[in-house]
Amino acid sequence: MATMADVARHAGVSVATVSHVLNDTRVVRPATRQAVLDAIEVLDYTPNTLARSLVTARTRSIGLAVSAISNPYFTEIVQGVEAGALEHGYSLLIADPHDDPEHERKVVQLLHERRVDGMIVAPSADPGALVAYLTRHDVPTVLLDRLLDTPSDSTPRFDQVCAENTEPMARLVAHLTALGHERVGLVAGRPGLSTTAERITGYRIGLAFAGLAHDERLVVHGDSESEGAERATAALLALAAPPTALVTANNAMTIGALRAMRERGLTVPDDLALCCFDDFAWADLLSPGLTAMAQPAKDIGAQAVRLLLDRLADPDRPTRTVRLPCAFVHRESCGCAGRRGPQPHPENSPKSERGPAS
Repeated sequence: MATMADVARHAGVSVATVSHVLNDTRVVRPATRQAVLDAIEVLDYTPNTLARSLVTARTRSIGLAVSAISNPYFTEIVQGVEAGALEHGYSLLIADPHDDPEHERKVVQLLHERRVDGMIVAPSADPGALVAYLTRHDVPTVLLDRLLDTPSDSTPRFDQVCAENTEPMARLVAHLTALGHERVGLVAGRPGLSTTAERITGYRIGLAFAGLAHDERLVVHGDSESEGAERATAALLALAAPPTALVTANNAMTIGALRAMRERGLTVPDDLALCCFDDFAWADLLSPGLTAMAQPAKDIGAQAVRLLLDRLADPDRPTRTVRLPCAFVHRESCGCAGRRGPQPHPENSPKSERGPAS
């Protein structure tokens, strides 16, 4: 089996230079770097990752804790994290916390005990134990999709990345009200999540933009799951004055809402117009196609990796919160015919009052 010394001799360089090429610890001239890479290929050299970690105290691995099994949206985020990690020579250890606070802390502890260099986590609605563990052990961490509630005059404890939530939700509501709907229902997510709170805020902004009063009876919680959304939608449809249009706050809840409508023999958009937060890979295959706000899930995952690597390179740098824009995908479920695909941001759409992303 070839060694690093064999690679160095074949390339005509020092062992230290080979190490710098493998670990990106120093700038190496392009010609020299290529000579080392050629020698590695010719000799079929495989770096000893375990030995390297003993020397550098780094395993070049990242722990990822997201509810990917129970939430299809996170599957795309995992793809983005995996691609970003692989690009920078990191492996990925994945655990599913199932959106359960106690299980969340346990899986993060297990990942930490596997000596990962840092952690990427989508926190639950009650992340107190998680935050306490990460803080106590000073684990380099990036939070994705769901942000911690931080006072406006305080610096976030962790780096964070998510999609915009408030303005895109306001735009969905404003789109429906522009079509003449005055009773727009919202199937919101699990209470306690930042995404839920921000999308409810966006819903209210969209109503206010149209000059409509907010009716608490038209906001129900589907707990970010299909089954919960089916029950919540059924409650909306049972109102004496049910909504004529509906917005669902994530993809799983869209499925539940559609099931509730089908159970009652209702069709979209003839009986109930529908817009949803999250696009589906198959949303345009439905009839009618779903008008949706598409989140940049893979980009969120890739950005989380970049934030974590920056944190590992400079542990004392100020924390950052990065928000990425969503795309309005216009199909027919809203009641519009013949308009499909991503649409540009209109000048007369409602705006959130929140400041720009950092």
